[in-house]
Amino acid sequence: MTTEPHGARLSAAAAHGRLPYDRSRVTPGVVHLGIGAFHRAHMAVYVDDVLATDPSWGIIGASLRRPDTRNALAPQDFLYTLAVRAGADMTTRIIGSILDVIDAASQRPELIAAMTDPRIRIVSLTVTEKGYCHDPATGALDPAHPDIVHDLAEPHAPVSAPGLIVRALQLRRAAGMPPFTVLCCDNLPANGETAARIVTGFAAMRDRELAAYIADEVAFPSTMVDRIVPATTDEDRRLVEAATGLADAWPVVTEPFSQWVVEDRFGSARPPLEQVGVQLVADVRPYELMKLRMLNGSHSTIAYLGYLAGHEYVSQAIADPALRTLIRDLMTEEAMPTLAGELGDLGAYRDALIERFANPALKHRTWQIAMDGSQKLPQRLLGTIRDRLARGLPADRAALGVAAWMRYVTGVDEGGQPIDVKDPLAERLRAIADAAGGEPAKLVDAMLGVAEVFGHDLAGSAPFRRVLTGHLDSLMRRGAARTVRDFVRAG
Repeated sequence: MTTEPHGARLSAAAAHGRLPYDRSRVTPGVVHLGIGAFHRAHMAVYVDDVLATDPSWGIIGASLRRPDTRNALAPQDFLYTLAVRAGADMTTRIIGSILDVIDAASQRPELIAAMTDPRIRIVSLTVTEKGYCHDPATGALDPAHPDIVHDLAEPHAPVSAPGLIVRALQLRRAAGMPPFTVLCCDNLPANGETAARIVTGFAAMRDRELAAYIADEVAFPSTMVDRIVPATTDEDRRLVEAATGLADAWPVVTEPFSQWVVEDRFGSARPPLEQVGVQLVADVRPYELMKLRMLNGSHSTIAYLGYLAGHEYVSQAIADPALRTLIRDLMTEEAMPTLAGELGDLGAYRDALIERFANPALKHRTWQIAMDGSQKLPQRLLGTIRDRLARGLPADRAALGVAAWMRYVTGVDEGGQPIDVKDPLAERLRAIADAAGGEPAKLVDAMLGVAEVFGHDLAGSAPFRRVLTGHLDSLMRRGAARTVRDFVRAG
């Protein structure tokens, strides 16, 4: 967030009559950890729809790292504008489901108090892959993570999402209160199971009896979430103000498409989500795998190849005919054959994804999607690669996405300019790249040795190593655009 707009400020008074419910009657039922743009364009919108029939599900948000969201939304009574854009068309609505935003860094007692409020029946999360303090290659809690080390030393003042959840559940149990449901909304494989494993694993390091209680009594339903939400720009703020007549410090801009699939397994009450377009199912895993491998895997491949080829936005990158063909074939030839048949028409899903990527109204930066690749690749691309290698099948397109990541994290672009690599392992990856001295085979060998990303199996796959080295050699010598063109022609 940068410049604040000018004009009549969005506030409860200014928004009077624009909400389809009486906001004064709304009470909190959810605490959401990690209240970023995605949550405000996705779950908070579904909850906003729920409030018209059940006002007991308002959201108290929590920022775990920075006070930016609270600082922007507090002066406007935590209201904000949702702007849905498709091409030149834009529709807006005011969202009132968020009742408060707590800055965990300066308001930790208030956050824990909110999580132990008996009205709170769900604690949900969008803290990104790195917020789980885990090893993304195995899904296990990383006991050496600095936040986990802190929370074990100071369990009454936790800073991590697992630490906060365990502390709140401990206090609720001691007070004789029922536990809340933990609802993970991040792009993790079997995200409910992953969250359960991480939370109970942390609890076991503190108190085995508490861990057993959590394992027995706390529900961790899995979910699949899908909506493209770029970072908000000053131009977005100007467009929103022109459309609404109200200055909004932090609107969110998104696409028309939105999907939320939720495992119907809650510990106690839940909102009537099925009434507002949420798919409640017995098993989320097929949907989750479809999205991770088709949407997210393609998105990451577009991000790395697109950035290296000089494309600032996804819509610009997918407009390149060769890259568009590569992405279509990645989904059709490599990802789709690894997915369950009961998901329906995967070809239609693929075509809809490409259309969504091409939406020029969404200024989704390749650099933004490229963030935290060491945390994302295991779920987005390496799962597809492992499945295909296990069947004796090639995964050359997915491997090109991985090779592009290896090229990207060297930290220098094709013009010799520095890349601002945002990744928990950025310094280590840059050191690996520097030590390889620009030799593709050495860089592949060293990168495959990063077990947090690749585990211990992929380094031993000669076919995977060979194709990676070939791709990386081409990316280094000929650049991303030509590598993609030549690959598509050869295919």
